[in-house]
Amino acid sequence: MRILYSHRIQSRDGQSVHVEQMVAALRQAGHEVLVVGPGFYQQAAFGGESRLVAWVRTRLPGALGELAELAYNLPAYRRLHRAAAQFRPEIIYERYNLYYLAGALLARRLGCPFYLEVNAPIADERTNFGGLRLRRLARRLEAWTWCAATRVVAVTGVLKATIAAAGVSPGRIEIVPNGIDPAVFAALPPRPDQPDPLVLGFVGFVRDWHGLDAVIAAMADHAVAPRLDLMLVGDGPAREALERQAANLGIADRVRFTGLAPHEDVPRLVAGFDIALQPRAVAYASPLKIFDYMAAGRAIVAPDQPNIREILTDGETALLFDPARPGAMWAAVLRLASDPALRARLGAAARSEVAHRRYTWTGNAARLIAWAQQDLQQTRR
Repeated sequence: MRILYSHRIQSRDGQSVHVEQMVAALRQAGHEVLVVGPGFYQQAAFGGESRLVAWVRTRLPGALGELAELAYNLPAYRRLHRAAAQFRPEIIYERYNLYYLAGALLARRLGCPFYLEVNAPIADERTNFGGLRLRRLARRLEAWTWCAATRVVAVTGVLKATIAAAGVSPGRIEIVPNGIDPAVFAALPPRPDQPDPLVLGFVGFVRDWHGLDAVIAAMADHAVAPRLDLMLVGDGPAREALERQAANLGIADRVRFTGLAPHEDVPRLVAGFDIALQPRAVAYASPLKIFDYMAAGRAIVAPDQPNIREILTDGETALLFDPARPGAMWAAVLRLASDPALRARLGAAARSEVAHRRYTWTGNAARLIAWAQQDLQQTRR
């Protein structure tokens, strides 16, 4: 099958990991995939964005920047149209981004199935965190793009409900969580039953809302055995404040930042965790880090909320804590720290769940192809 993969990703981060892993899985299954996105995406280093994008953001703040995003559809559509003329795709698959309409417009013109992968309700997200200015326009265009899709691929059931509320028929919304390549985690060395120190771990771009400050504060109050250290695999705007907090509390030697790590290094780094942390999570997300933790067979502590319960089961594949109860996360950490058998049982069950529920890029690619074949058969009748 010939698949035109459209995106408007501006930086190389967790988004790019998703795109590249999904494309690799489709190609491994024997399908032709042509990826079309911004030229500056290829120039950005992992964890960063292009200099052009950064310059535009500083020079065109607010509504002008959003209008520039909308205007980007003109060159994007031309690029997609030229690619489609040569490639002749059977389907168009797009990673959704706010104000990005090119894939939907081209699919309508070509009359081919249009699949839209949605990882977040970006109009809401940017309203809450990014200072969205053209809110009414953004929401209308978001709903139009979602409704234009043959199928919308949502990463959680929570997100599916949001998309359906915008007017998309629930029957056209599929739920496909993020995934992992379990092969790259297959040969990780086991952790000792009684590690010294016991290592808490976190993977990701470090932001204030991740709640890692609460972890560092609790570590400083923990004065009994075992010693607990924290390894943070990644970087981000909250790093400096967290390092300063650890120094002020006298535990700087127990908090280690690895800095930005290439995706291929993540399994080796997660292998050094005893307890893997997801201190907070937005309500609709399918966190990539959780799948890393599961594939590595590490004991997981995560918030007890609907989107996380779609992936993990309390007491079976993780310890889930009430995010509204002070101290609940740390109580789960201490329970695991004192019980190596529980850590081993939860980690093994989480790893088995990856295979049992096909939380893999290969499985996600197979689902997409099965739906595409059904839709293509209908269009050819």
